[in-house]
Amino acid sequence: MTTENFPDIKSIAYEGPASKNPLAFKHYKPDEVIEGKTMREHLRFSIVYWHTMCGQGADMFGAPTALRPWESGLSGLDLAKARVPVFFEIAEKLGMPYYAFHDRDVAPHGKTLRQSNEYLDTIVALLKEQQQRTGIKLLWGTAQLFVHPRFMHGAATSPNVEVFAYSAAQVKKALEVTHELGGEGYTFWGGREGYATLWNTDMKRELEHLAKFLHLAVDYAKEIGFKGQFYIEPKPKEPTKHQYDSDAAACLNFLREFDLLPHFKLNLETNHATLAGHSMQHEMEVAGAAGALGSLDANTGDLLLGWDTDQFLTDAPTATQMMLSLMKYGGLTTGGVNFDAKVRRESVDPEDLFFAHIGGMDTFARGLKNAAAIRADGRLSAAVKQRYSSWDGTLGKSIEQGGETFASLEKLMLEKGEATANASGRQEFLENLVNDFI
Repeated sequence: MTTENFPDIKSIAYEGPASKNPLAFKHYKPDEVIEGKTMREHLRFSIVYWHTMCGQGADMFGAPTALRPWESGLSGLDLAKARVPVFFEIAEKLGMPYYAFHDRDVAPHGKTLRQSNEYLDTIVALLKEQQQRTGIKLLWGTAQLFVHPRFMHGAATSPNVEVFAYSAAQVKKALEVTHELGGEGYTFWGGREGYATLWNTDMKRELEHLAKFLHLAVDYAKEIGFKGQFYIEPKPKEPTKHQYDSDAAACLNFLREFDLLPHFKLNLETNHATLAGHSMQHEMEVAGAAGALGSLDANTGDLLLGWDTDQFLTDAPTATQMMLSLMKYGGLTTGGVNFDAKVRRESVDPEDLFFAHIGGMDTFARGLKNAAAIRADGRLSAAVKQRYSSWDGTLGKSIEQGGETFASLEKLMLEKGEATANASGRQEFLENLVNDFI
């Protein structure tokens, strides 16, 4: 194992809740079996390249603060090469089974598309070597179609047809390298697929172009034999005023309208749910009910701030809600719990990367254990079943099976005169019940 960058940090081990060691897991025990699967299999943790290696603590008001020692004096392709072994050292010591990346995170922009592709090929060869050395797999890849000025009006939805063409070429290459690296999925995040003002926007045409773009991606994946899962990642705003993938329901509506739902699931993010005015539990329930719950980006936002802060989730109640919904819908298959999160601007030491990921992994492990205990207890699910028990009777079954009309239901209620009194929703009772496990 490479120890050049973190010689004093060994592989992170499970020491249990009583441990005071900040470089140990208190709750994440990878081989512990819960509901027939190990924690490792349930959670399928993934570390991301963009925040972990490229995040430097800059924000819209301040310059970078996290100046990493392995980056000293380097730039361009040399810097990209230097980051690869450091990234895998961190991932390996944390016991991460997966990682994820954008094409322009791992390799720099070139002066031309051809040069950018050459840079990417150089780094992909290094990534492949590290995957083979460590056994760490690629959860999903994606293309960065939002930073470069060419994407100022969008990528697939740009009014400039040559930007659409450039975006297609970039995704083509990103799909190829994801396939080459054995990626289990590919994610589309439309960072600038939206609008700043409707005065200059033909929304109908832009949505049609976005659908055309995604169909072209589906066709090309089949052409090269890529069988990984495609994901759409919802986000309502930032950097645009309105993004077309604004939340889970909007994404599902778009996918259904353009006959894309058979090819896509959703990659949901807690911070994006917050910006959309939803809880992550809400977004997961919407996706799960549609059979489209695919993968999770594990982070959270600061509720006092109005932008995407991508903080590591350390809130056990939120993690418990997420794991309850996840287990309800059968758990993860091709997706994972992907740490799309960054250390704070003031956390400048390289070791903070370990503290952050350990805390996030422990939080989701606690959520998983809590959710399993709630499911085993049975009172929560029994309360929900009881609340809808009238629908399990003769009338409810007849309505659900199409055996009633407005006329037949009117006849019934004219005879009865009034509906049966409603039972209590028992919200406070159930909130207290869940707290007993947290």
